[in-house]
Amino acid sequence: MSANGGYVVMDKPRGFTLIELLVVIAIIALLMGILMPALARVKKQAKSAACKMNLHQWAYIWSMYCDDNDGYFPVASSLGWKRGTWVIALRSQYRTKEGILICPRATKRHPNGADWGGPSYTYIMGAGGKYDWREEASYGANCWIYKPMPGETQIQQRETKDNWKTKDVRGADKVPLFADTMWRGGGPFYEGGSPGSVRISPPEYDGQWVNFKSEMKHFCINRHDGFVNHLFLDWSARQVGLKELWTLKWHRTFPINGPWTRAGGCIPSDWPEWMRGFKDY
Repeated sequence: MSANGGYVVMDKPRGFTLIELLVVIAIIALLMGILMPALARVKKQAKSAACKMNLHQWAYIWSMYCDDNDGYFPVASSLGWKRGTWVIALRSQYRTKEGILICPRATKRHPNGADWGGPSYTYIMGAGGKYDWREEASYGANCWIYKPMPGETQIQQRETKDNWKTKDVRGADKVPLFADTMWRGGGPFYEGGSPGSVRISPPEYDGQWVNFKSEMKHFCINRHDGFVNHLFLDWSARQVGLKELWTLKWHRTFPINGPWTRAGGCIPSDWPEWMRGFKDY
């Protein structure tokens, strides 16, 4: 009761109405819908950047190997594997930091238990080699870098006269050394000059595995949204468009303006459907 004998009327605390709560929830949902794709993109970009950092570390490893071997890359046939020679030759350098074997965008094993990997899967090194260690990885080498043994004219039907053998070459920034892959290595080439050769043809779908001879398919995987990361012979690491793979200087006589390039007459409809929307080179 007030001093003058009247009563004081207290307002009841007022809560949110159902309509107001629904409006707030709708606004939060809208903001989440806007922010989540942006956050997902940022996360992907961060993983791609971390992948390139891995390749920069590999640049030091490869460089040290060459410096210790008169500028030469490993001898392809001396350690038990042809495509995976690097696995053994460089093992002492990466053994204590095996995390750099794996791209942050490809960290899980293939769901069907296969030895090969894929756009977002690792592969397993085959049994054998000088030591029977079966590392898990998602990077691999350009098999044209290796030095042949004396008198060796072919390695897995690849003419060794076209091998780089050494790091000291002209146009090193166009020569792929080490990259995102689904297998431990590959040496793409136009076998018989044919664009339809299994050695050079693109995969019919992302992550297609045919066999170990499908050299370009090992590298043509959509791991970084239309790109893969590559380390080059000048020790630089950068993104490479999937169709750009056919313009790189894989070996000494590789035609960078070959049938699978725009300069060579290739048009978007020539590519498998899943690749047609990617940038042409």
